[in-house]
Amino acid sequence: MFIRSVREAIGDRPLASVQSGTTIREAAHVLEQFNVGALAVLAGEQLVGILSERDVIQRCIAHDADPATTRVDEAMTADPVTVGADAGLSDAIGKFAEGGYRHLPVMQGGHCIGILSVRDVPAEYRMMYERFQEMRARPAGA
Repeated sequence: MFIRSVREAIGDRPLASVQSGTTIREAAHVLEQFNVGALAVLAGEQLVGILSERDVIQRCIAHDADPATTRVDEAMTADPVTVGADAGLSDAIGKFAEGGYRHLPVMQGGHCIGILSVRDVPAEYRMMYERFQEMRARPAGA
C-alpha cells in the first residue's frame, strides 16, 4: 500500500487526548486505554500541548512529582510542532528528523485530529528520506 499523506497514515483511529488540567495519573490511564505513546493536550478544542510517555518519566516521575496531583500542563511540551493532515509523509519525516520528535499532532482546520507516530511511517519511507538527505549533503561531483 502506498501512503501519500499524513491523513492516510493515521487512518480513522480516534484522537487520544486529555484536557488541560488533567492529572498525570489520569493521562497515564488514557495512554494505556489507547495503547499509544503520546496524547494531545487540549483546552476545550484548542491544542495546547503534547504529552508523551517520555515527558511523564522525565518531567514527573524522575523529579519525584506525584502523578496523582501533578497536572499534564507541568509535564507536557507546550505549543508542539504540528503537521497538516494533507501534508505528505516526507514533510512529517522531515519534522521528525529535524526536531528529534517521535510524535506530531495532526492538524486540520485549526483542530487536532490525531497524533502521527514515527512508527506510523513505513521504515522504507524513512530510509528513502535519509538516503535522499545524504545525497543532498554530498558535494557536486563527489
